[in-house]
Amino acid sequence: MNILNRLFKIGQSEAHAAVNQLEDPIKMTEQGLRDLRQDLDKSLHGLAEVKAMAIRARNEGEGFRAKAADYENKAVLLLQRAHKGEMNAAEADRLASEALLKKAENEALASRAATDQEQFERSAAQLDQNVATLKSTISQWENELKTLKARVTVSTATITINKQLAQLDSSGTVALLERMKEKIAVQEALAESYGEIAQAGKSIDAEIDQALGATSAGKASEDLKALKAKLGYNE
Repeated sequence: MNILNRLFKIGQSEAHAAVNQLEDPIKMTEQGLRDLRQDLDKSLHGLAEVKAMAIRARNEGEGFRAKAADYENKAVLLLQRAHKGEMNAAEADRLASEALLKKAENEALASRAATDQEQFERSAAQLDQNVATLKSTISQWENELKTLKARVTVSTATITINKQLAQLDSSGTVALLERMKEKIAVQEALAESYGEIAQAGKSIDAEIDQALGATSAGKASEDLKALKAKLGYNE
């Protein structure tokens, strides 16, 4: 048992050394996964910000277009009032011109907002692709890590078992077991021999008892004849 324990410890130490060589890829993979998850968090945060800016640009564009339409309506109303004589024509022209300037200004702002919206949406689409790629890569690396850990577990067990078997053969343990088998065979033969001797002793005693029994039977027969003669029963 002590031999087996020592061999087991030797196998363990060498198996651990082999596993240490395999731990580096595992640690590198785990670190890579941590880095990828950080990149994914940053990408998700950036994606949320870009989408928010695209939404804001869209809302601003809608607001600017609404204002441009409102200023155009106001310019029309001013000209209509002047035409009806409800206000001074020169004043109406001046205010209508200002309204049209505001309209043009808001249309320009709406156009710039639309350009910003398109740019933000393109960036969001690109970030969406990056996020999808990162998620796929992380999933693949996680599966690879599980497989790698499983392979390490199997290889560790295999190394330990093979090392134990190799040590058992090289240390003469097989020869020791053979000698033990021979010793047991000798003990079994000795036990069988003692059994035969004991049986032989019992046979001699049986012969002696049988001989003594025959003598006693002969004497009893003679005594019976004598008794019959005494009684006058002789034939």
